[in-house]
Amino acid sequence: MSELRTEYFESFDGTRLAIHRIGEGSPVVMLHGLFSSAEMNWIKWGHAQKVADAGFEAIMLDFRVHGQSDSPTDPDKYPANVLVRDVIAMIEHLAFDSYVLGGFSLGARTTLHAVANNLLEPERIIIGGMGTSGLGEWQKRSAHFKRVIDEFDTITKDDPAYYSRQFLKSQGVNRVAARLLLDTMPDLDLALLSNVTMPTLVVCGDEDRDNGSAQELTDLLPNAIYVETPGNHLMSATKPEMGDAIAKWLAETV
Repeated sequence: MSELRTEYFESFDGTRLAIHRIGEGSPVVMLHGLFSSAEMNWIKWGHAQKVADAGFEAIMLDFRVHGQSDSPTDPDKYPANVLVRDVIAMIEHLAFDSYVLGGFSLGARTTLHAVANNLLEPERIIIGGMGTSGLGEWQKRSAHFKRVIDEFDTITKDDPAYYSRQFLKSQGVNRVAARLLLDTMPDLDLALLSNVTMPTLVVCGDEDRDNGSAQELTDLLPNAIYVETPGNHLMSATKPEMGDAIAKWLAETV
């Protein structure tokens, strides 16, 4: 097992963010999902270790409001696309010239916003648990999570939002900060996906339709392949097949 190292840096606005690193080699920046963390998406289930075993260094950011990063409640700390700005700040802080960038769910969405808008230029990208509606119709998805936050204390077990409520509770997320964060995320014009010309892995659970069609997303990306792994949206990230698919693709496309 490789040693896990955690360090901190100040983002563009002074917010303190955590970076977790494991392995040695070319950097693979891995971004987690909404209300999750590097620990929950990448470390706990062994995916980061598999990336390290394939000869790379996994670089895992905890987004603001998540994991070991700060959760400011000042609205001024939440400009549009703040998570993209945080990733750019981390890349600049680490002075990476060449790197792979990828993520699961919100992390995948953040990756595509950064690359499609020509704000970052990774060598390759990995898109996990994401389809077209999670990009072009994000406001509909966001409304679900806003309801979970706004009605947190009154959601009952028979409510379809109950599982999301329980996950949010289990992760100890600051709900005031989370509500502010949700308002920073715009829809993505799918026409901009034509700018994503680097080799791309799209990996998604065979029962995962939370963010729409991953196959449809793959077809819109100029240089992408699609790998299907077991599970729905939440469970797919816990299964070994996702880490296996990522590590295999990284090793084969060096």
